[in-house]
Amino acid sequence: MTANRNRWLVGTVLTLALAAFLSLSLLPLLGGAGNRRGGDTADANPTVDPTSMQAELEAQARGYELVLEREPDNQTALEGLVDTRIQLNDIEGVVGPLERLVELNPAVPDYAVLLAQTKQQLGDLEGAAQTYRQVLDQQPGNMNALQGLTVLLVQQGRPQAAIGLLQDTLKTADRLESEGAAANVDTISVKLLLAQVHVEANSPEQAMAIYDDTIALAPEDFRPVLAKALVLQDQGNTDLAQPLFAQATALAPAQFKDQIEQMSAQSQVESGARGESTDIPPTPGAADSAE
Repeated sequence: MTANRNRWLVGTVLTLALAAFLSLSLLPLLGGAGNRRGGDTADANPTVDPTSMQAELEAQARGYELVLEREPDNQTALEGLVDTRIQLNDIEGVVGPLERLVELNPAVPDYAVLLAQTKQQLGDLEGAAQTYRQVLDQQPGNMNALQGLTVLLVQQGRPQAAIGLLQDTLKTADRLESEGAAANVDTISVKLLLAQVHVEANSPEQAMAIYDDTIALAPEDFRPVLAKALVLQDQGNTDLAQPLFAQATALAPAQFKDQIEQMSAQSQVESGARGESTDIPPTPGAADSAE
């Protein structure tokens, strides 16, 4: 696969397909309109002076810092400081208040996942992995932590470690269910991640087997259908991919239909440009599938 295709795992499928049924926003409190006043103002009024906006955000951050000097555990101030520093692109400055939020809220994994992502962005991969694993020790099915650690391992060139992580998660879910305990693991989403890692590890046939199994288990779920279409597209089997794109579009929630149709159209354009649609022989069994 090309370098662009290798970024597929952490790009199109992961963010689009999984987002349909998973809430991948880590801190809803950071995404509210009240906490994004500066950005919203800029979007609404392009004449706003970036310098004055920067100064306003810096003043807000200083205000939160003054509150925290008096009340180190003031969660509103900690959350506000994290949000403001994110808007200021001060990623290093996010770590301290996030670590305190994690300490104050050990039962709220979103803070820990955001901390892990922050460490990952800063290059502290060991610290990020440790934080992800701490979340997963408490909640093996936490998809935000599982996704984050999976992507980290793949980015480190360790797809087999990512595969092992996801397989262990599925085994844990099976064990808990056999014991009559609540597994709280979205096994369909875990299988989709596992299949995507197999694609990244240049084992598309294993990914296809997982997609087919998942389609049979969850026939109303558009995600495995879309993922299979993208793998076929990547292999140059556009004629086989197009019906799956159409099926995924029909199954998908309304907010994703346009994006999937755009993928399908792009697939046809790329195929026409390469002249591959009629030159590449079908994969074994493809003729039967097409019929």
